[in-house]
Parts: sequence; structure tokens; C-alpha cells
Amino acid sequence: MRFSTRPQRDPVGPGQESVWDYPRPPRVETVAARLTVVLGGVVIADTSRAQRVLETSHPPNYYIPTRDILAGALAPGDGGSFCEWKGRAHYFTVHGGNRIEPRAAWGYATPSPAFSALRDHVAFYAACMDACFVDGELVVAQPGGFYGGWITGSIAGPFKGGPGTRGW
Repeated sequence: MRFSTRPQRDPVGPGQESVWDYPRPPRVETVAARLTVVLGGVVIADTSRAQRVLETSHPPNYYIPTRDILAGALAPGDGGSFCEWKGRAHYFTVHGGNRIEPRAAWGYATPSPAFSALRDHVAFYAACMDACFVDGELVVAQPGGFYGGWITGSIAGPFKGGPGTRGW
């Protein structure tokens, strides 16, 4: 499916929010939901004091405080990227149990002032983990492999990242 403009919104059910109501530029907000990340059968992150970034057409990206990530689970990874809003990102290789996932998480050592809450926080690509949970609900990874949003039943799309969504 190819869209030259914004696609038709999915219906929003009770208790849901539409990613099409999220702002651009994005915003960061504190979230009290319990987030859990599992890799190699080991819980490598568990927190109730995360940040989430909301941006039009994207499921939220959740950023977990480094103090709530298992010691030894993160090692500096290769490369980086640049976000016009948040700044320069660096990647991590993630270790859990007997698994090693290169470039499976990212963070911002010196985020832009508007996103300073992301300092000392890390986001994980759900597709690279055994499982990620928001308040016990299993997350579905944002399609496409580049973006790292976490899809739950509390949000409605459609979501950027899959085929035909590049121009959104």
C-alpha cells in the first residue's frame, strides 16, 4: 500500500490513543507503566520510571533509566545516527543469557535541551529481544527495522515503518 499523504486513521477504541494525535516535533514524557525487557531468558531491564517519546505516526519509544538495566547487559556498539530533535544517538550491543544482539539498543549521551530527560536512559529494539512488556502486555515491534517503537493495545495506527510508509 502506498500513501502520498497521511493515511486514513485506524479507529480509536476505549482507552486507546491515536499515534496521529502525537505531536511533531515529538515530545518526551514520564511514564509510570512497568516496562520489562527480556533477552536470552533473562530480565535485563525492569522499571516503573521510564520516559517515552511520542511522535506523529509512530508508536512510543520507551527509554529506560540505565540504573534499571542489568549490569553487564549493555556494551558500546558500532556506529550512531542523528535525530533532528533529540541529537546524536549511539548504539549498544545487548547481552542477555546466552544471546548477544548488536545495535539492539540506543541512547543519547548529550541529548538536545528539549530531550534532556533522555540522558542516562536507553531504548531497546523490541524485535531484537525475546520479549518486551508494558504493564505485563507483550509488545509488538514497530515494523520496518529502523524505528524502535513499541506497539501495545493502548495505541491505534496505522504506524510508520512498514512498506509504503516512508513519505508519511
